[in-house]
Amino acid sequence: MKTLGIEQATLDACVRESQRERVLVTRDGRPVAMVVGLAGLDEDQLQLGTSDKFWQLITARRKQSTVSRAELERMVADRDEP
Repeated sequence: MKTLGIEQATLDACVRESQRERVLVTRDGRPVAMVVGLAGLDEDQLQLGTSDKFWQLITARRKQSTVSRAELERMVADRDEP
């Protein structure tokens, strides 16, 4: 992460640098803004990345138990048998 004082930061420089790494803008040594590059992301990625509902679903899913690949293949095979 690159840190720039607001006195030396220009919008153009922040946007350009943010495509490589996040830019933290400070005033009197304290953080006041962060610029994050979005080049290469499509509209769906941007909407999901800022969606509270999406992140709530992700959080809930991460709390669920998981199964191994072998167990999943057994479950599918059992389901497909007559």
